[in-house]
Amino acid sequence: MSGETDRPRILLATDFSKWALRAEEYACCLAATWRATLTVLTVLEFPPGMNPEYPVNQVYLGELMKAGTKQLVELKARASSRGIALHTRIATGIPCEEVLAAVKAEDSDLVIVGTKGKSGLEHVLLGSTAERVIRTAPCPVLTVRMDREELSSGEAGPCGGISFNRILVPVDFSDCSLEAVEYAALMAQRHSASLTLLHVLEPVSYGLDFTLLQSGKREEMRERLTARLGDMTQALVEAKIQTGSLVRGGTPFESILDSARTIPADLIVMGTHGRRGLSHTLSGSVAEAVLRRSHCPVLTVRSPKYGPGHRRVLPGMSI
Repeated sequence: MSGETDRPRILLATDFSKWALRAEEYACCLAATWRATLTVLTVLEFPPGMNPEYPVNQVYLGELMKAGTKQLVELKARASSRGIALHTRIATGIPCEEVLAAVKAEDSDLVIVGTKGKSGLEHVLLGSTAERVIRTAPCPVLTVRMDREELSSGEAGPCGGISFNRILVPVDFSDCSLEAVEYAALMAQRHSASLTLLHVLEPVSYGLDFTLLQSGKREEMRERLTARLGDMTQALVEAKIQTGSLVRGGTPFESILDSARTIPADLIVMGTHGRRGLSHTLSGSVAEAVLRRSHCPVLTVRSPKYGPGHRRVLPGMSI
């Protein structure tokens, strides 16, 4: 096989709001860096129950189609000026359903959406539908936050100053978090980035009799976890990926966000079905809290997709 069939496939879902423009920049950067095919999807939201045959609805849909087509042409021109070729799609219906349908139709390897900075996940691009996209997409989802008016650094090139030099990967040793490490390793190799593995040891642990875990046992647990992180770090280093590890105490999402600021991280890669992953609703989960508050992009890994011939960096740690 050769040509586009061998290349990674990226899907950017956009509503052309100002919050979506930063996600557009990341999509162009990744498409150039990965030599990937890029498809841009916009959804003309048409609630179920509305009859598309009614004259007033036909006018409404016609106006939406006209505006969406114009915006896609303009986006294609912006991307072309940065040396990026892309395909476009327009769908009509319920946004989350149409995004997921496009992911399956395109056999996408990555979905990119933008988030509005201060309001958090409930105002993710395409509205509240993003929860379902993150929870059910058959590939990783990159959410890109924008909470400043500046849309670009103004630097030349397809990446416009965007970088993935430092990647943070929270690890709770669930299968899902180990898969996130594997995917983060792929990102690190593609971007010549360094990885930091983080395990958060929560401040209160209870024994079977509901007494606080003795300090000696707690220290033993820390040493055991540190050793496991050390084994993973060694495997990544042997794959020529610069890697470090941290064991921290505290509330998981706060420790993750604080570590991301301290490093400082350009990207957080998280599994979504670990002990504290995205639940049936996002409410209360660590991943949801990180998505709401992180100033750097967050890549959630539910169903990772790797190219043909991918060799696992952590072969001895079956997922």
